[in-house]
Amino acid sequence: MEEMVLVPLDFTRVCDSSSQMQGVLEAVRHNRPEVKIALANPIGPAVELLNILDIRLRNALSTIHATELDGLVLSVPDWGDTRGSGLIARRARQWAAHHRLPVLVAHADGSGPDVVTSIDSLRDIGRRSIAVGSLFVAPTDDYRQQAELAMSAGALAVGAPLGADPRIGELAMARYAFAAMELLDDESEAVTTSQAL
Repeated sequence: MEEMVLVPLDFTRVCDSSSQMQGVLEAVRHNRPEVKIALANPIGPAVELLNILDIRLRNALSTIHATELDGLVLSVPDWGDTRGSGLIARRARQWAAHHRLPVLVAHADGSGPDVVTSIDSLRDIGRRSIAVGSLFVAPTDDYRQQAELAMSAGALAVGAPLGADPRIGELAMARYAFAAMELLDDESEAVTTSQAL
């Protein structure tokens, strides 16, 4: 293997990779110095994720035979980067408009209101049938903790993490292709420079 592209499956960042992902990149570069490595932009809160979010939440609601909702919480792992947090707020507004329900964002890392605070805020405005959609990749400890907190705060249901879905694969491939083109651009520049010498 001569080239590699790392694509962060991070739904809260758009431009800046997490420190954890930067650590992975450094470790790979250290252990495989002969391999050219590019780090793609994170997937971020792409609008396509709302469709997956709806499916996961509908499945959770159908399990308990819930028929009516009057409030939604969008649970996210963290604040993300500046552009990502702005897009998360936009996705929450789009989700609210689509369902014609109020939507509040909850942050699992304490960087903003948590899921209990968001549920309580919806109750303060008279909402009682509240469900939580989860913008998590997998059932991590943070996801499970947020789900337990939500249920103990009276949420009807919590949607499963987004998990494996072809649409996420398509988003990852798009990020991969863009980053791979940068590797090709680097090679072209190297060839042009060597020819000039």
